[in-house]
Amino acid sequence: MYFRYLTRELRRRVRSAAVVALGLALGVGLVITLIGAIAGVNAADGQVLQSLYGVGTDLTVTQAPAAGSGPVQIHIAAPSGGSGRISIAGPSGSSSGSATGDHVLPNPGLTTIKSSEVSAIDRLKGVAGATGFLQLNVLDITSSDSVSNFTLTGIDPSTPGLGPLSASNLSSGSAAAKTWFEDAEQSEHVVLVSSGYAKQESLKAGSTLTLSGTTYTVVGAVSLVSASSADVYIPLGHAQSLAGDSNEVNTIDVAATDSSEISAVQSEIQKLMPSATVTSASDLASDVSGSLSTASNLAGTLGLAVAIVVLAAAFVLAVLLTMGSVTRRVREFGTLKAIGWRSRRIVAQVMGESLVQGVIGGGLGVGVGFLGAFIFTRVVPTLQAEEGPGSGSAAVKAFGGGPQLIGGGPVSGSSSGNVSTTFGNALHPVSVHMTAPLSLEILLVAIALAVAGGLIAGAIGGWQASRLRPAAALRRVE
Repeated sequence: MYFRYLTRELRRRVRSAAVVALGLALGVGLVITLIGAIAGVNAADGQVLQSLYGVGTDLTVTQAPAAGSGPVQIHIAAPSGGSGRISIAGPSGSSSGSATGDHVLPNPGLTTIKSSEVSAIDRLKGVAGATGFLQLNVLDITSSDSVSNFTLTGIDPSTPGLGPLSASNLSSGSAAAKTWFEDAEQSEHVVLVSSGYAKQESLKAGSTLTLSGTTYTVVGAVSLVSASSADVYIPLGHAQSLAGDSNEVNTIDVAATDSSEISAVQSEIQKLMPSATVTSASDLASDVSGSLSTASNLAGTLGLAVAIVVLAAAFVLAVLLTMGSVTRRVREFGTLKAIGWRSRRIVAQVMGESLVQGVIGGGLGVGVGFLGAFIFTRVVPTLQAEEGPGSGSAAVKAFGGGPQLIGGGPVSGSSSGNVSTTFGNALHPVSVHMTAPLSLEILLVAIALAVAGGLIAGAIGGWQASRLRPAAALRRVE
């Protein structure tokens, strides 16, 4: 009897029931879209931190150049018919020599750290492991009409579980990396190259690469999670020999025994190396800038507030529409009370109708939410976050070429065949395509909210209907 009457009343009032259901659907759909967008921004934040910081590293230790040391400046002079001369001025001094060949340059944003510091950090309480590596830039001048540069990182082959080439930091090429670690520990002349650099230079496993007169065999190509990956990876000892920095590194990656130990380990390292910069992922998050950072801040401060306001508005709309429906049904409810219906039965009737409307609204809201998430993914542009200093590989026209980019600095050419460039501390953007992921939990919560909205509206409307007096209701003429 109850369900028959419930079904009949819903059919009689399809329009009003549809309006309530649609109101809830729009509110719930917008909430789903907003929550999906917030989840997308948070996921993008994590992706950026992964790209800038890497995976499996809890702390990174570096040492900035002394104040006023300035960037690395390069000047290439090429007299007609000659091989030319190159002069390099940087924090460690100036040098000059023949232009042709490989010129190994320090990373402009980092100062070297003694390898003994790596061992000292490794012995600290709460440290699971530490590894040092050396990041360098190589300027390759093969002829008088071409200059190219690439980034090179020396990796300690005795610590395969830490650093840029750890398994957790690789998105592809883990087998090649494993082989490289095994061969590099035997002091063999082996290199790994990034997938992008391998494609650019047509390198593959078995190819050879010459660095400062020494021939290396390419083991394979790798792709890193980190956006600031190097082009070429060689054993740390070989990189130190190329740079003339025996037993020195310029970056130390540290893994803590537990996430709860990170703060304490960071403090201990800072005491051990007062002039060093000890960075955790949370520190880096505060330094990320760009449009993604702006979107993340907006999502954090406004996203949930807007979602709550929208949902509250949908609930208020459902309550008002239900109360309006009850007002229009005064004579009906008065008649039901006159023939013996108790107040609680009338309340149950109104709440039952509202519950059905809430379920329908929740189902429609899921569809609206999916549509909103799809539109969000398609419409929102690719956002960017800016990472710290580094340099990518590039090729430039040298003697007499037009302005190009090399190592993050400008290259200017002239008719006399001179080229000057600066390796500075440029910021490099990481592009992130936004999505609005929707999980099953989000959808179930959304449906529950719609049902709750219907029940709240039904409870208030039922309470209003239960207060009607039969005599007063029957006096009303409709």
